Parts: sequence; structure tokens; C-alpha cells
Amino acid sequence: MADHHIEASQVGCQEAALVGWRLLLEGGSALDAVQMAVESLENNPLYNAGTGSTLNRVGEIQMDASIMEGSSLAAGAVAAIDRIRNPIRLARKVLDRGREVLLVREGALSFARKVGIELCANGELIVEHQRQRWERKHGTVGCAAVDQLGRSAAATSTGGLFDALPGRVGDSALIGCGTYANCFGAVSCTGIGEAIIRTVLAKTAMGELQAGYHPLVAVQRALAVLVRGTHSEAGLIIVDRKGRVGYAHNTSHMPVCWLSNDGQWGLDI
Repeated sequence: MADHHIEASQVGCQEAALVGWRLLLEGGSALDAVQMAVESLENNPLYNAGTGSTLNRVGEIQMDASIMEGSSLAAGAVAAIDRIRNPIRLARKVLDRGREVLLVREGALSFARKVGIELCANGELIVEHQRQRWERKHGTVGCAAVDQLGRSAAATSTGGLFDALPGRVGDSALIGCGTYANCFGAVSCTGIGEAIIRTVLAKTAMGELQAGYHPLVAVQRALAVLVRGTHSEAGLIIVDRKGRVGYAHNTSHMPVCWLSNDGQWGLDI
């Protein structure tokens, strides 16, 4: 990725984190905060999610997203969808309905119409750099947060894997794989979806957190499980119920921004 793209992606990452952080400062919930942060990233054409999603093998958009609230274990997800500007918003509607957890393809789009989410033309979601920059083969956006009441939540959204088979679903739509939250904290993952699924990476990281490891150690231990088992690439972010943050990756780039309730923040690629 060219340097100017890295710098721009850092700015977009920081902007999204600020959206969620400001909501939390106003007393908002972690669930709303992660949704708003991910929507910000979905609206940024630099990221492979929402507007800017990559194309599958037959040149179509195919997006996945999931969201989970830790104290209630409420979750919602959508997979293999198109014509939706903000997949995470639709996943949230699934969560709010409180019955199903995962809806796919036309069933998810039918549900979107019923709950008042407007469909758009796929051409509005495809940006030129995704037509030309074939080296950007995968990517995901995600957020994890804990609010003033100690409730945690995580949200993950992706435009999928470049050149993927139609109907392929990665980790981002699967609770426990790309997204997980409970009373101990919240996790969001990115990378090679099949490897993340095989190692149930988000839940693996949460298990390390529940075992008493600091978030910085928990993510390293979980990533090591993935590397040992699959020799693949991934990255993940985690926040515990105390607001402590950890992240790790063995990918070439993974922009990360975090903010605390005392105004401290950090930015990394």
C-alpha cells in the first residue's frame, strides 16, 4: 500500500474511533458506539467494507458484518449481501429483533426492506481503486468498546475476499470467529477468514482474557494459536471490562486507533 494510502487510512481509523468515543463520553452504550464507529469506516472508500468493498470472482460485491453485546450475549449478523451501504446497520437490526442471529443473501435483503433500510445500486459501493488495486486482496473494519456501565460490544464489517467464490462467507459474519463479546470484554478480528474460522479466533482470544491474561498478552496468545494451526495471517483487537486494550497482527498493515475515558489515545499501523 502506498504511503499516502497508509496515512489516509490512519486518519480514517482515528475519525471512526472518535465517533464511538464521543458517544461513550455522552453516556451512550458500547453497542451504539461500535456500530457508529464501524459505519464511519464503511462510509470511507479507503476501506474494504460498505463503500469500497472488493469484488468477488464474478465481479460482484459480497459483504459480511456482525455485531455483539457482551452483557446480554445479543448478536446479529448478515452474510453475502450487496446493495446495502452499511451492512453493520442491518446486522444491528437483526440483533435488535432478538430471534435470528445470522441472515444471508436475499433473506437478509428482504429483512432490510421490512425494517426500512434502503437498498442502493451496487455501482454506488464500487470505487475505482478496488477495480484497479488488485493487490488489496482482503480487509476488514472493526471496533471493540466498553461503556460507562461496564458493558462491552464488538462490531466487524467486510467487503470480503478479492476473487472469492460467489457465496463464500468469511469470519466477519460468524459470532465467535470474527466478532465476540461477553461480560469479560469484546473482540474484533481481521485477516484470512478461513483461518480465523478454523481457530475460532475471537472466542480463543476471549478465552485467554478470561484465563486472566492482560489484553496485550491475550491477543498474542490467540494469534499464536492461529499461526501454529494454519500458518496464516490475521489481526485482532480486544478491550476488557476495565477498558484495557490489546491488539496484535502478523499482517503487513493493520491501522489501529484507541481512546480511553481520560482522553489518552494511540494510533498505530
